[in-house]
Amino acid sequence: MSETGGVREVKSAARTVELLELLAARGDRPARLQELAEALDVPRSSMYALLQTLISRGWVRTDVTGSLYGIGIHALLTGTSYLDSDPRVRVVRPYLDEASEALGETIHMARLDGRDVAYLATRESHEYLRTISRVGRRLPAHAGALGKALLAERPDTGLPDGPYEPLTAHTHTTREALAADLAEVRARGYSTDREEGVPGIVGFGFALRYDSPAQDAISCSVPVARLTAGHEERIVAVMREIRAKIEATVPGGSGGSGSVHWRR
Repeated sequence: MSETGGVREVKSAARTVELLELLAARGDRPARLQELAEALDVPRSSMYALLQTLISRGWVRTDVTGSLYGIGIHALLTGTSYLDSDPRVRVVRPYLDEASEALGETIHMARLDGRDVAYLATRESHEYLRTISRVGRRLPAHAGALGKALLAERPDTGLPDGPYEPLTAHTHTTREALAADLAEVRARGYSTDREEGVPGIVGFGFALRYDSPAQDAISCSVPVARLTAGHEERIVAVMREIRAKIEATVPGGSGGSGSVHWRR
């Protein structure tokens, strides 16, 4: 049995979390009982009992036949509570608005979570609207401007060996290629993502250094067809200014006067 901080992991709690994370990762692809039991290596009877408990609590939903399972509405309510209670998100949101108004492009805030980044806030461009909001979703850190801005704040010794998952034909798939890119990020002071995460989209990422190493970053995303050399220069200048304003507002990682100092 694994341990965390010297305390034994509670197996039933760990299994519940693994199930919810699995259902969340499947998105709009509901799962059958057998799939879930096999994925988590638990007996069907145990998985069925766990699913019924979570359905009754609103954490899992099922279809009219009772044979398909997906993430429930209480996951949304809990996620919204996380965003509403996080002092960093509250501070950053007005600056995302400012950047969006100044540039007319899509602006993101995300947080490093293991090998991924989780999107915490987004201001969509009126010129390029996504059909699905990124807030609450994850992207591998190696495949986008936000993640690379945060990886560059850390030693390369922490990078996994690879190969890495390719999201597009431009995604770095080797440790060597990613490390070379991160060296450029450190020298430049911001990251670039040229269609590495989403085809047709270029991103510019800026780590927010109110933590050390930085846990949060902001980015600007723009369609390739609208990106000129002059526009790129303005994006970098505006985003640098926005980063400076945010870091000045949250000095020393305090998260604001009287706030709780969360680990993550």
